[in-house]
Order: sequence, then C-alpha cells, then structure tokens
Amino acid sequence: MSGDTVTEARHLRVAARIVKSALPLYVNTLIASVGALVNTATLGRHGTASLAAFVVAVAVYGPVVTTVTGAMRGMMPYVSEHENDLPRLGKLLGNGLWLGYTVGGAGAVVVLSTSQIGRVTGVAEPVLRGLGALPVLLALAVVAQSVGAAASSTLVTLGRGGTVMRAGLISTAVTVGLSGSLVLGPGPLPALGVTGAGAAMLASSVVYTAQTQLALRRITGLRRTILPGRPDRREIVLLARTGIPMAGTVLVKFTVLAVLTIAAARLGTQQAGVHGVAEALVNLIYTIAVSIGQAVVPMVDRSVRAADLDGARRAVRTGAVVAFLWVGVLGSAAVILGRWIVPLFSSDAALQPRIEAMLPLVVFVVVTDALQAVFGFGLLGLRRTYPGFVSTAVFFGLLCLVAVPVADAGGLTALWCALGIANLAQALSKGFFFHRASRS
Repeated sequence: MSGDTVTEARHLRVAARIVKSALPLYVNTLIASVGALVNTATLGRHGTASLAAFVVAVAVYGPVVTTVTGAMRGMMPYVSEHENDLPRLGKLLGNGLWLGYTVGGAGAVVVLSTSQIGRVTGVAEPVLRGLGALPVLLALAVVAQSVGAAASSTLVTLGRGGTVMRAGLISTAVTVGLSGSLVLGPGPLPALGVTGAGAAMLASSVVYTAQTQLALRRITGLRRTILPGRPDRREIVLLARTGIPMAGTVLVKFTVLAVLTIAAARLGTQQAGVHGVAEALVNLIYTIAVSIGQAVVPMVDRSVRAADLDGARRAVRTGAVVAFLWVGVLGSAAVILGRWIVPLFSSDAALQPRIEAMLPLVVFVVVTDALQAVFGFGLLGLRRTYPGFVSTAVFFGLLCLVAVPVADAGGLTALWCALGIANLAQALSKGFFFHRASRS
C-alpha cells in the first residue's frame, strides 16, 4: 500500500470518528433550540409585554450561559489526560466543579443585574417592570448550567456524546411540557407569564445537570456529586487559565456581534430584519463547527501525550475539512432552497428577496466562522487557548471599530463582508498559532 493511500485512510478514519462524536452534539444543540422557540411562542401567546420582558432577559442570559459553558470546556484536555486514572479524574472533576460554581456565580450576578443593564441601554421602564422574578430564576439556571457544563464537557471528552444528547432530549421535553402549563396556565393552574417561562428554564437546567452528573457517576464509577470536596487551588487555577480565555473569546464575539446588530439597525427597519434572519441562519449552521471542535479536542490531546504531533495536526486538519464540507453543504442548500427556506423566517414579501440576496454572504461568513472555531478548539487540545483569545480580540476588535462607518458607507453587504473577513483573519491566525504550537 502506497504512502498516499495510507495517509488517506488515516484521514478517513479520523473523519469518521469526528462525525460520530460531533453528530449527537449537534442534534443536542438543535433540540435545545426547539425548547427556546417553544418558550418564545408561548410567551407571545400570553402577551406582547411578557414577550418583550423575556427577550430582554434572554439577551443577558444567553451570552452569560454561553460564556460560562466556554469556560468549562477548558476541562476537556485534562479529562482526556486522566481518563484512565479514576482517582485522579475524580479529583479533577471536583476542582472543575469549584471552577463551575465560581464562573456560574459570577454569571448569575450579571443575570441578576438585568434590570440595571436594561436601564443603562435604554430599555423602556414598563418592560423592565415586567421582568418580575425572571432574573432570579435565570440566575439560578446559570449556576445549574455551569455544573452541567462541567459534566457534559467530561462526557464529551470520554466519547459519550450520545449520553449528552439524551440528557438534552429529556431537558427539552421538560421545557416544552412546562412552558405551556406554567406560562399560559390552562385548567386549574394560574398563568405565570415570564415567571412561568423562567421556572421552566430553571427546571430544564436542573434536570439536564442531574442527568449528566448521574451519567458521569455511572460511567466512571466515581461518587462525584454536586459537592466538589476539598479544593486544590493550583489545579483550579490551571483549569481557569485554559478555560477563561475560551470564555473571553465567546464574550468578545457576542459583544461585537451586538455592535453589528446596532450598525445594521441604523440602516433602517428592513435592513435590521434582514440582518436578524441572516444571523439566525449563521447561528443555526455554525453550531456544527462547535460540535466538530469538541470532538477534535481529545484527539489532539491524546496525540500530543503520545508524542504524535503529526497526529494532532492531522486531527485538526481533518476536523477543518469536515467542518468546511458539512457547513458548506448546508449553506449551499440554504442558497439553493432559499425561496422555500426564507418564508419560514419572514412572512414579509418585500423582505424575502433581500434575505435571499444575502444568502451567499451568509455562507461565506459561516464557513470562515467554522474554520476559526475548529482551529480554536485545536489550540484548546494543546492547552494554548490564550493565542486564540488574542486573535479574536484583535480582529473582532477592529471589526467593532469599523462596523458603523462600514455599514453607513456600504450598507448591509459591506458589513457582512467585513464580518467574513474578520472570521477569515481569525481562521488564518489561529491556524498559524496551532501549527506553530504543535511543532514544539
């Protein structure tokens, strides 16, 4: 068998392993999106005021949860290192829980400040008064999510993506089941509105966390619970040094995307609507890359520990190709089937052609975003997350500075071209950082 044939076979095996690990994670993300849509729909039926308050709360809660989850992914290479040493893995999981409670607590404080953030950003006072107990319920959900993220990151690293998917299915069923009864209050139950939606989200988070923690206990035999035990400050700091830059990357991205939304809104109602739909499509497809990236992390770590740096680079290159093809196929399908897909997002006949015209740019943005994400996860596998954070901070920082003038000068097309270029610059720089770090 020739050397080229052997290399091709290796790449195909790696690609198959990546797809096998990534697919249930992507399905889990899609399922969670369904739960969020159900919550929004039931609140829309309850009343416009309830929906407006919920949107404001989720605008704070969503980025916080994603940032906290990003921080907990820093555990993945260390879990991979100790996967065959259960006593050591148990200690690591305890310290991971300490980190989870710390970042989850910080996130909860931010969510509790939703009203204050709303006032600073100019949200109408009647909308803020409609929040009720929602910030408190969502703050508790953040803490539960942080503990669940620690367990799910461990399960993914141990190759148990299917377990995570099943937990997601059940927790989404809880959201769907409780949303209607708590928000609208059919029968003897009172209609709780946004408070009911918050209770449903909290219950879903607790159910998800309980399932992942119990699954982890069954799989490993460890009696690790939500009580983390005695902390090892050095290991907690080590986990934080890897995870916090991942969280910072997510936070920078969300902040700059919010600026882009403002820049689009300055162009008018229609442009803002087109931007919103295009961004929703990107988010829906982009999660594939996150799933692929998580599948790549343990493969990189194991290769590095085996002194197989070629194997580490092969895992990331293959992951990038799989992400490019998977995202490219879905993006191309969106372009080809645009006339049938776009009406699902907007019933405005005047807006639909504008959205269809944006679809090629959506593909450019999401493909470049997927590539930078995979290389970022490759750096996580090497435990070198700071260069990835610097890359995002630099290129998205520049995008933030030019977003408004670019949008004013060239409209939505120029704004999305700038976003795609910023993603491409990240992909190239993170690829460079990864290959340089994987040579040492």
